[in-house]
Amino acid sequence: MHHLPPAEIDPNRPNAELLRWAYSNGIFPMGDHESGEVEWFRPDPRAILPLDAFHVPKNLAREVRKKKFTIRSDTSFEQVLRACAPARSRINGRWITEPLIPAYLELFRSGNAHCVEAWYEKKIVGGLYGVHLGSAFFGESMFSRPELGGTNASKVCLVHLVRWLNHRGFMLLDTQFRNPHLDQFGCIEVSRAEYHRRLEAALVKAATWGRFEVREA
Repeated sequence: MHHLPPAEIDPNRPNAELLRWAYSNGIFPMGDHESGEVEWFRPDPRAILPLDAFHVPKNLAREVRKKKFTIRSDTSFEQVLRACAPARSRINGRWITEPLIPAYLELFRSGNAHCVEAWYEKKIVGGLYGVHLGSAFFGESMFSRPELGGTNASKVCLVHLVRWLNHRGFMLLDTQFRNPHLDQFGCIEVSRAEYHRRLEAALVKAATWGRFEVREA
């Protein structure tokens, strides 16, 4: 665990101020479902999805072209956040625990968090969310509901996220850890020093989220 800055904020009850400080310093939280504590991570190496070399597998490209889902942004942030909560991390089990939810909602209200949603037959069937600082987007989690027709919905959301980030001039898409799911999209690992170089460059450049639109390839 990286030492947190001296403050009156309880690291086990984080707020938006603490999250902004953490992400801008290359640190992110994960809630431990067993202990109830919030742990803080700063991995080396760090995983990113290069925005200028994002790979869309052929089968996924076909799914995107079908336009089965209605893609929206920021209309149901809390619903996306809570739908992501059951997902489990290989690091410490479940990482979105109740102490973290109010902090991310506070970030969303301040414009520092966003989500992309997939809707099908008037139901939200997939989505993702992350934190936005400067021209950096820190991807946090995603979910799909195949039982509601949402097979590949989160992947389709990721494609639309990357298109939007490129359109808006973002420089960095952080994914924290590399895994086989992200490898198919061209995920790479960089050293902590290289990550911080990229992070610092992204933080000093402003990029606004704007009014989300579905972008064609």
